[in-house]
Amino acid sequence: MAHTIFPREKFSDPRLTAKGDARASVAWHGLKTLWLNTGTLCNIECANCYIKSSPSNDSLVYLRLADVTPFLDEIDALGEGAKEIGITGGEPFMCPEILAIMGAVLERGHRLLVLTNAMRPMMRPRIQAGLEPLHERFGDRLTLRVSLDSHDAALHDAERGAGAFDEAVKGLSWLAARRFNVALAGRMALHEDEADAREAYGQFASRIGLRLEPSNPAQLVLFPEMIAQDDPPEITTACWQILGKDPADIMCASQRMVIRRKGAAQATVTACTLLVEDTAFELGSTLAEATAAPVSLNHAWCASFCVLGGGSCSA
Repeated sequence: MAHTIFPREKFSDPRLTAKGDARASVAWHGLKTLWLNTGTLCNIECANCYIKSSPSNDSLVYLRLADVTPFLDEIDALGEGAKEIGITGGEPFMCPEILAIMGAVLERGHRLLVLTNAMRPMMRPRIQAGLEPLHERFGDRLTLRVSLDSHDAALHDAERGAGAFDEAVKGLSWLAARRFNVALAGRMALHEDEADAREAYGQFASRIGLRLEPSNPAQLVLFPEMIAQDDPPEITTACWQILGKDPADIMCASQRMVIRRKGAAQATVTACTLLVEDTAFELGSTLAEATAAPVSLNHAWCASFCVLGGGSCSA
């Protein structure tokens, strides 16, 4: 008697695709960037936030300096010198200990990249008063990357709310006037050509006096637009050769992110800056644990953002 074989759902098996092919994975190639997620709380709620940050989402709680220090110690123990440390959220400048965390990272000699929307949390007098001496002491080792959903005010506000673009411009102008090292992180509309987008963001930066070379991908990071209901193909082991991709160039080959879940006893490490809801990508409580095994590309965003979209959160 024949048995009916039911097909798997896509992205349901860490080893095999729905068609039964060997799923691609990414081995660890050494630390390039350690991300610190200060929590999912944010002063705004974007229509398409990658990790659903909002004024009420505290599924990831604020990191404390005590959460961060063991990971900085672990990096020191590697003996590999300075690394890039990225801080993201939520909105990092809502985190009560953000200035202490930034200072600790910079004092150890690392390069620090802080992702912010440059809105009211960053513009509070206490934060401004803490940012300026950090800039004076550490110069271009501190970069603030300001996120924009478009170079067009109407498109940006459609994503983030009325007046959000003008408020971000105020923050960017404050940073530009004090000659902070500033980068932009923008999205490209689905219909937009990358060259046109870079030119438009460059013109925007010039209008507000921001030092920016739009052709430099470290100064202007353009992310592919991602749709939550997108249905990309699964990435198999054969795809690396077919696509001409090197798995060592994929974000999880050299990056990890520290989070602290609400109610958790300690901070833990995830494989990816985007996949904080999927606990399958939570890899351990130390960097050593979180880098011991390859990461299976068992999520739609592994395909659409990283492999096919070429996205990376690092500079």
